[in-house]
Amino acid sequence: MKNDSLDQLRQNLANFAADRDWDQFHSPKNLSMALIAECAELIEHFQWLTEEQSSELSVDKKQAVGLEMADILIYLVRIADKLDIDLITMANEKIHLNETRFPIDKVRGKAGRGVDFKS
Repeated sequence: MKNDSLDQLRQNLANFAADRDWDQFHSPKNLSMALIAECAELIEHFQWLTEEQSSELSVDKKQAVGLEMADILIYLVRIADKLDIDLITMANEKIHLNETRFPIDKVRGKAGRGVDFKS
């Protein structure tokens, strides 16, 4: 077992679910649906804010946003655990793929997706 914080979180969450006999409900399908619901709750905190307001949250709002982000992380880690996916490895793989898809000389300072960038 790795001894990093993400793996420790994974184990803590697995124990939490097992102690409550909730593992039976934690299928990838159910966890994915819970994940998207939590993403929507995060979005609600930013709805109707300006770009500037979204960057300058009050202490209370930042705490609430942080709790929603924690819920998202919790469900994401649980799904990865259920599917035996190493999130750190996959995130690094995705970064490498994105470095290929979005070459600096073509995308620097531009918003959009890789298919939108012409030579």
